[in-house]
Amino acid sequence: MSIRVVIAGAAGRMGRTLVRMIAESGDLTLAGALAEKGHPDLGADAGTLAGVKTLGVPLSDDALPLLASAQAVVDFTTPAATRALAALAAQARITHVIGTTGLSPEDEATIHAAARHAVIVKSGNMSLGVNLLAALVKKAARALPGFDVEIVEMHHRLKVDAPSGTALLLGQAAAEGRNITLNDKSVRSRDGHTGARKDGDIGFAALRGGTVIGDHDVILAGPKERIVLRHVAEDRDIFASGALTAARWGQGKKPGLYSMADVLGLED
Repeated sequence: MSIRVVIAGAAGRMGRTLVRMIAESGDLTLAGALAEKGHPDLGADAGTLAGVKTLGVPLSDDALPLLASAQAVVDFTTPAATRALAALAAQARITHVIGTTGLSPEDEATIHAAARHAVIVKSGNMSLGVNLLAALVKKAARALPGFDVEIVEMHHRLKVDAPSGTALLLGQAAAEGRNITLNDKSVRSRDGHTGARKDGDIGFAALRGGTVIGDHDVILAGPKERIVLRHVAEDRDIFASGALTAARWGQGKKPGLYSMADVLGLED
């Protein structure tokens, strides 16, 4: 039986990739395509915008009726849009896959509340490789408690948030490996006379330029040796494919807040 999926941000690069993948799948149906109010492509066919066949699904700014007739919504949008969609997904009792980054503590609280009624899969990165990397980082941080952890990420020049959601995902994995709170140990910038590095800090460095899709290095630096765990994203298809895997996985699950580690069976 085909799973009916709504794509939020369907006119964007990730949204068009998701629409294309749904059109090419054998088990998913595009139930709706959303864009923000005032978008110039409102009313255009989502399939045509994605470069595939006409799907008979116009781009809309009215989420409620679309989610009411769907089984999942996939969301790579903005924090404000994600908050609104989480509430609607809870109301409709459907799966909400969240790839949005730059979420505030208030946004996270809204999502947690919505997860009482909806199956929410949220991750700073939806790719299989990144989530496997996070599992390795967690194990390495636990096994090497005296090693300093630094996370370096680079993305294209148009990315608006830093550190990336993926970098924070990896930092959280390291923090969990050491049973510490990331917010207490996170160091986001260094400039001037900063003094010596504090034990237990998890450092972040964000680089921006060109058309880089996403490079992430996790460096564990110890006495006279370093371990570098790296992931290089070569195509946005990996994120879209992972998000649709999460939408499939969420069908029939109990309401709750899940991660891609749950989807992929990577939890300890």
